[in-house]
Amino acid sequence: MHVTVNGVRLYVDTEGAGLVPDGPRMRETPTLVLLHGGPGADHSLYKPAFSALRDICQIVYYDHRGCGRSEDGPRDLWTLAQWGDDVKALCDALGINKPIVLGTSFGGFVAQAYATRHPGHAAKLILVSAAAKVDFQQIYAAFERFGGAEAAAAARAYWSAPSDATRAAYREVCVPLYAPRNQRHDGLWVARAIMRNETGVHFNGPRNEHGRFDFRDALARVSCPVLVMAGDKDPITPIAFSEQIAASLPPEQVRFQRFTDCGHGILADDRDGALQAIRDFILA
Repeated sequence: MHVTVNGVRLYVDTEGAGLVPDGPRMRETPTLVLLHGGPGADHSLYKPAFSALRDICQIVYYDHRGCGRSEDGPRDLWTLAQWGDDVKALCDALGINKPIVLGTSFGGFVAQAYATRHPGHAAKLILVSAAAKVDFQQIYAAFERFGGAEAAAAARAYWSAPSDATRAAYREVCVPLYAPRNQRHDGLWVARAIMRNETGVHFNGPRNEHGRFDFRDALARVSCPVLVMAGDKDPITPIAFSEQIAASLPPEQVRFQRFTDCGHGILADDRDGALQAIRDFILA
């Protein structure tokens, strides 16, 4: 279905019941809102893994503006501020009170924009393989460490000069390093996803907003519990980025979980462990 949010029709899908029978009453379940990565990918990256959580929450999947099946809207509004405001406006449109918001990678950037622009709106926040501030030199060094000179060169070529050509080479050489333990995946997730190169090229790189955003100071305003999840073999958001997020949040609100021998795709590398951590946090 499509829901109009801030003048743009966003594609939305849901899974699980919002109300469940509980003896003589109907009990409301928590709502988990998933913010996908990219930018330029779509919500299908979360399927089917997150179906495993539908017994404890209602799940809302959606595509960001300029991504997947959602409308573009004006391209000058392809910004973290607007993407973050869309999260709140979508919740308002759907009548979601106190959502649990989970963002992975770019979705984690959007989640931070949402949480810092609308403090107190979320019940809980989950940031997976994200960053409060991006240091591209650390990224290039991580790709060389995990993938050698070829991976470092492909990463540097794309991030320093995003284009369709450098993005294609990056996807071929660097993206397989995102999930080093999941070497036998069937690749069908790539076929299922709607990839929008123009959105990635608009946002990515040190000269674009990707290189300018900085949530480190603003994260002190976050008042809800936050789970930060990071893989210690992540080349694109090295674990130091997640450690910085955790250090920027109020210490009484943050729970940091390190996943050993996992890359950027924590759920791909350790699905059971990642889903258990999310489940425990939702139920806490």
